[in-house]
Amino acid sequence: MKNIYFLSDAHLGSRAIPHGRTQERRLVNFLDQIKDKAAAVYLLGDMFDFWYEFKTVVPKGYTRFLGKLSELTDAGVEVHFFTGNHDIWCGDYLEKECGVTLHRAPLTCEIYGKLFYLAHGDGLGDPDRKFKLLRSMFRSRTLQRLFSSLHPRWSMELGLEWARHSRQKREGGKEPPYMGEDREYLVLYTKEYLKTHPDINYFIYGHRHIELDLMLSRTTRMLILGDWIASFTYAVYDGEHIYLENYIEGETRL
Repeated sequence: MKNIYFLSDAHLGSRAIPHGRTQERRLVNFLDQIKDKAAAVYLLGDMFDFWYEFKTVVPKGYTRFLGKLSELTDAGVEVHFFTGNHDIWCGDYLEKECGVTLHRAPLTCEIYGKLFYLAHGDGLGDPDRKFKLLRSMFRSRTLQRLFSSLHPRWSMELGLEWARHSRQKREGGKEPPYMGEDREYLVLYTKEYLKTHPDINYFIYGHRHIELDLMLSRTTRMLILGDWIASFTYAVYDGEHIYLENYIEGETRL
């Protein structure tokens, strides 16, 4: 039985990450090391800091990462790509060229006899009205068509600078630390969702850039995956147990 891997939030291409090329190489090395052990890889959103597809144009860069995804899918490894709040503007490029399965909404699925609820996590339980407004604007078909009318020279620059500013305005460029069970939006959302879906065994999210492994009931756990900017964390499920791990090149046994 091969492993199932989960990771998120690499924000590749971010202008606020000074070690971007090293970061991408580490991610590619990780994927290369698990390719013979993996049945599936779930990328739970914000793998790119800004991704926008035009009809015949896609963003520059990410060659090593996209090539490795293609290598995995060519070898029969399932790669599931969830759109996050930074890369919601995916078209069909990743599906057609890299062979990934694209998910634009939370997914409930069975893996090795256990029920998983998988999502990036943005917008789930978050009461921030400004964020909700931005999220609805970014998902607007009308606004997307207007944005697509701009030349990529300006639209890509605008998107990358917006993403950079969004990260740098946070204290230290980092997400807020864990706020506790009674204040963490994803925890509150999950507890409420579990009331009507008690059969789910694992809830796994990205988005928050924190590492969390929380027992919600005797049969249910919730994980938040951290990030691939500073923590380089991932979850691995072997069919019996699920672990949250840190990837350290040359040291981690996968």
